[in-house]
Amino acid sequence: MSTTRTLITSPGRRQASRGRTQFDPVARGTLPFIIPALVVTVALVLIPVLYTVWLSVTDQDIAGNNTGFVGFEHYIEMFQSSEFWNSLGVTLMLFTVCLVVQTILGLGLGYLLSRDVPGRAIFQGVMLIPAITASVAVALVWMLIFDPTLGAANQILTALGLDPVVWLGSRTMAPWSIAIVDIWQWTPFMALIISAGIRSLPSEPFEAASIDGAGPIKKALFVGLPLLRSVILVAMLLRTVDLIRFFDTIYIMTQGGPVNATNTLNVYGYRAAFIDQEPSYAAALQLSLFVLVILIAAIFTYVRKRTSNVA
Repeated sequence: MSTTRTLITSPGRRQASRGRTQFDPVARGTLPFIIPALVVTVALVLIPVLYTVWLSVTDQDIAGNNTGFVGFEHYIEMFQSSEFWNSLGVTLMLFTVCLVVQTILGLGLGYLLSRDVPGRAIFQGVMLIPAITASVAVALVWMLIFDPTLGAANQILTALGLDPVVWLGSRTMAPWSIAIVDIWQWTPFMALIISAGIRSLPSEPFEAASIDGAGPIKKALFVGLPLLRSVILVAMLLRTVDLIRFFDTIYIMTQGGPVNATNTLNVYGYRAAFIDQEPSYAAALQLSLFVLVILIAAIFTYVRKRTSNVA
């Protein structure tokens, strides 16, 4: 009886065990190929992060003299600093404005780029020029454009009968000027990703919607956008990591000014380390930025997985 039961149940057990089989790099003989990647990851990622954590809980000056363990003193100082909360607010403001505008404009440009028209490939190459141009060069060019007396921006405003604007010298306008530069530089990047996603969409759902009498707008909103959710979220995630770490363009154009109006967390951490000469406090600032990047990236990843499961 027990033998019969064993014969009957063993195929199912074998199938279940096969379903639960997991990849074992040691058993498959692939461990030697993984070790170099692990070594590089530990050397370039884990060790610097651990060193930054150690630096943030000790007291070290710019010359490398360390006076010992101070615990969470730098973190307490950071959370009590009004400059930290201001830089966090500037970071989140620029992140939100740039990401939303780039996504909306990227959808429009992506749709245009997905059409089969003569010269589309050339136009795509031209659109990529801002994204592949060094941010320092972009910042220098836009500083000339925003020049209050000779810049093209104020000359256009004057030609339209409007008053000139102090783009980078005004506490109100400086953050928006930085946002304009980033939107101009990175919207084509979003458009190209979305364009590739649109061109990969299946035609059957759109044909079915046309048979049901749906117009172009309804097909775009109720068929195209749901199918593009994963592509849009991936594009937004890629831009999120860069926007939270926004530094080079801001530092070249305003150095965080005027009056800390464009002082993001990354710029604040740089100034704390190399101008105020407080590397341990700067390490605490950079770790807060690191946690913020991980948190927002995790939210986007979670939303993407949920939408993929729903789809």
